[in-house]
Amino acid sequence: MSQTFSQLGLRPELLSALQDLEHETPTPIQTDIIPLMLDGKDVIAQSQTGSGKTGGFALPILENLLPGKNGIQALVLAPTRELAIQVSKAIDEYGKYINYRSMAIYGGQSYSEQFRNLRNGLDIVVGTPGRLIDLIEKKKALDLSNLRYLVLDEADEMLSMGFVDDIERILQQTPATRQTALFSATLPKPIRKLAQKYLKDPQAITIKSKELTVDTIEQRFYVVDERNKFAALTRIIEMEDINSALIFARTRASSRQLANELVQRGFTTEALNGDLSQDARMQILDSFREKKISILVATDVAARGIDIDDISHVFNYDLPDQSEVYIHRVGRTGRAGRSGISITLVPASKLYRIKRIEGLTRSPMVEHQIPTKEEIIEKRQKNFENKIQVWLNRGRCREERAIVDKFVAEGVDAAELAAVMMKMSRTEDNKRPIQELKKSRHKTEQRKNTRKRSRSKDRDKTPYENKFDGAPKKNKYTHDNAGSGRESQEPGMTRLRLNRGRKHGIKPGEIVSSIAHFASIPGNSIGKIVINDKSSFVDVPDQLVSQVLEDHLQIKIHKNDVEIRKA
Repeated sequence: MSQTFSQLGLRPELLSALQDLEHETPTPIQTDIIPLMLDGKDVIAQSQTGSGKTGGFALPILENLLPGKNGIQALVLAPTRELAIQVSKAIDEYGKYINYRSMAIYGGQSYSEQFRNLRNGLDIVVGTPGRLIDLIEKKKALDLSNLRYLVLDEADEMLSMGFVDDIERILQQTPATRQTALFSATLPKPIRKLAQKYLKDPQAITIKSKELTVDTIEQRFYVVDERNKFAALTRIIEMEDINSALIFARTRASSRQLANELVQRGFTTEALNGDLSQDARMQILDSFREKKISILVATDVAARGIDIDDISHVFNYDLPDQSEVYIHRVGRTGRAGRSGISITLVPASKLYRIKRIEGLTRSPMVEHQIPTKEEIIEKRQKNFENKIQVWLNRGRCREERAIVDKFVAEGVDAAELAAVMMKMSRTEDNKRPIQELKKSRHKTEQRKNTRKRSRSKDRDKTPYENKFDGAPKKNKYTHDNAGSGRESQEPGMTRLRLNRGRKHGIKPGEIVSSIAHFASIPGNSIGKIVINDKSSFVDVPDQLVSQVLEDHLQIKIHKNDVEIRKA
């Protein structure tokens, strides 16, 4: 028999709120973690989206809040504004019958509102690392000396966004007596080191959610040159019977660009990324659930929290840096007893990553060929014939039949008339020319050799190292003319120049974390980084350039001022 929330020892106010939310029984992670946190234990929980982890840490914190206590009692660190808002809202739903004060704090929000709420007193703060550091160190407005509970939510995502240094700085501002809970979908080495340093004898919990199974998913990959990726994607989409599809792109800028290009090609598409307000996000997700949108292009961060059971296809337009992230992505399909299809576009130089993924999932990925023009034309023809058959079966064309009878009575040949009307009805196909594929740079034999040589590469790397690991190994630090030019090679990005380079000991992760912190922009929005002897170049999304180059802003690396300007 399943355990109930009342058996976990929660106060009546929380049980009433759970009843209002129609949460009858705790999820596995809640069953495991709530008693440990109520007992004062530090915890490390490895779980995925939809496991109920927010309730796992929110309910014990709300249970033990001390009314009238001065200072912030609980702090939740989240990687993004979106997640901070989402967690804060969930806490407020659980604590609706409890007298306490809470707030979500993140970059882009009014400082005056944050100052006012902090002065008036808050019990719980949910915030992003960059803005919290700003309020602690620069504004002297956030005091964590009385903190009792600290939660690190989506720790691996904060690592990949370059926030680890900020997290440590925040941890150093909290009392050693605090209780700490760390939640992460994956546990890379830097996260384990962080836990070892700051958690006291933590209890480890691992929840294998439904996302970790790929048994019901058909996994395919297509070897595609970078310059042919969009053409290949549109060809594959046309050949698939898509109910709803989730396409993963690396950055916000690329997700927007890809969504726009798909819309121009006639596909009902929206982009889901951190630039959206919470209301806009919910509207897009509702439209996706209701099948008003058939394709959603998302970044990994924005996709966390999506819990839709009938997604038929997941596309890895950009390969994830970590194999574990691949599992979380493709786990969006093949749910609730349904089958699903995962499609990955991979450059020949990164075929070794396919082997790594296969090793982790213990299931094969099958290579497929990009559809030819002839195959697409045949598919379009079949779809058109099927539509005609459907309408013939319905028999609901009375007005149209009257028009046909009129033309036939005037002597027009019925077959010719039918052909003309079909031609008119197929204008949508004419708006979608089949994009040409440019000649491949890699021969089949080269691909085989690349795959053999590369099997042992890219192992035991941190997300930092993987993030800047390009197709050829030299892309980690680019020195050729194409890589170190003054203009970004990626659409939607602007290249900036820093007056610090290799001789100053600059590393990619430090550039990401510093710009993300001082400019209050997401680390995962930052693109290619080129490090030379005395200077460095970094690609930043066009819409965030002004934020990085603000007059009053001073970016520091190694405690030294860095001059940054357009390349």
